Amino acid sequence: MDPNIFRKLTYGLFIISSTMDGRLNGQVANTAFQITADPAMVAIGINKNNLTHQFIKSSGVFTISILPQSVPLDLIGHFGFKSGRDMDKFATVPFQLGETGAPYLLENSIGYLEAQVVDKMDAETHTVFLGKVINSAVFSEEEPITYAYYHLLKRGGAKAAGPAQQPVAEKKADAPVADPGTQKYQCSVCGYVYDPALGDPDSGIAPGTAFKDLPDDWVCPVCGVSKDEFEPAV
Repeated sequence: MDPNIFRKLTYGLFIISSTMDGRLNGQVANTAFQITADPAMVAIGINKNNLTHQFIKSSGVFTISILPQSVPLDLIGHFGFKSGRDMDKFATVPFQLGETGAPYLLENSIGYLEAQVVDKMDAETHTVFLGKVINSAVFSEEEPITYAYYHLLKRGGAKAAGPAQQPVAEKKADAPVADPGTQKYQCSVCGYVYDPALGDPDSGIAPGTAFKDLPDDWVCPVCGVSKDEFEPAV
């Protein structure tokens, strides 16, 4: 079996949220899809170790907030690399409670679906929850982000390469050493690439700012680790 084939499957990127005993929590997930149209049913896959799994299992409800291509990387980092066991993820994020009491995002979201769990299937490390949709809304017509596009953003790419674009030539052994002012740096934790040409506008870092000139308190916009966790990108 060639495991690389799984990289060819397409995925979206979503914030799955739920509630339990008056508490709210959510996480990033790439497994959410429609199963039937009438009645409207959706399925999600959630890791059993995640707090959101505990919330959904207990309350039997969840929401799916669909992220746009313009979503800030730090929002993905907030919901994807931090645990609700250590913080209230919704304390600083605009949200609204749905009919079930589960929250959905009001900003950086194309829209949402709200569902009640009607069945579930054990998938060893994950649980697949089947939900009947009871409410939904569209907030914008922006293109939804895909998992592949997200990884492109992490690497500092502006957009996916078109079919006519030629592959980048392999660097020759005698190529000059990269200019420190243009050298890209990669986070060793999540893989995010800091590109000086792009900067980090969401964190107030202007394009053209070399990695060495970043403030000492600057952190990875995706997972929140310090500059010490970055290494020169090859």
